[in-house]
Amino acid sequence: MSSESTLLARLRHLATHPAARGLADDVAVLGDLVLTHDTIVEGVHYLPTDPPESVGWKLGAVNLSDLAAKGAVPSGALLSLTLRGDDQWEERFLSGLAQIFEHFELPLLGGDTVALPEGAPRVLGLTAIGKAGPSVPSRTGGQVGDRLWLVGPIGDSAAGLALLTDDPGATGLLVDTYRRPIPLLAVGALLAPHASAMMDVSDGLLLDARRLATASGCGLRVDLSALRLSPAFIAERGQHRAARLFAATGGDDYALLAALPPSFDPLTILKGTSVNIACVGELTGDGAFALADDFGPVPLPERLGYEHHPS
Repeated sequence: MSSESTLLARLRHLATHPAARGLADDVAVLGDLVLTHDTIVEGVHYLPTDPPESVGWKLGAVNLSDLAAKGAVPSGALLSLTLRGDDQWEERFLSGLAQIFEHFELPLLGGDTVALPEGAPRVLGLTAIGKAGPSVPSRTGGQVGDRLWLVGPIGDSAAGLALLTDDPGATGLLVDTYRRPIPLLAVGALLAPHASAMMDVSDGLLLDARRLATASGCGLRVDLSALRLSPAFIAERGQHRAARLFAATGGDDYALLAALPPSFDPLTILKGTSVNIACVGELTGDGAFALADDFGPVPLPERLGYEHHPS
């Protein structure tokens, strides 16, 4: 069966309009509009036991995170809502969606509804539309020598999911991060004019960093020791090499990864903010992917992050 990457390669033959950016990015850019679409599936992107309000929030957040990675200002959304005959679940889901729409001033403009067969998993989709800023960095613009800056928490969501997998009643900061990620729109708008390339980290830092480097025609070096793990993550998983590999491959982070020229220090524009930011590597000219930490080279894990494969 075809993997996600194989299917994308086929779709590129259809997506020939310049706005599609060759499907090498997470968004389309049509005039001064930035468009993105994300789908979340029950049992894949969220647990059947997750509160419906958090599912609604998450659907909005994953789309807004793509806009954040392009420095775009939210302008509107189209909703694809599947119905399964559970009015209470759907009402609570819409309540969570309304919360994130209100918080980030994203108006609902329309969409579609469809009924599901009995027992089918819910499939929920959203198209988010944003107004482009002065620069809309793609994945493809990275240059050899660019520093890779990671903005936002890494590993917390995967750790929260692991807790819920063991105990559906688990609570705490890690669970909250998994269920209600925060799109970094304000930070993205500040970084976008300076970034050679930028994307959000949704499938795992190592996998998404490789995607950015490959799209930019560069090699990649990542320093695991540079990851700034949260106190909650360290308390739960530690900060040894295995814990850092878990954080770097877990996915569902919705952090931002920006390739910035070595002459630019993002701390100069983010000074005074509470955002977690660290330089975690650089783009190289040798085409290789090198991983290391304070103790030396680290073998690449077999799994760099999450990729969709048909079951």
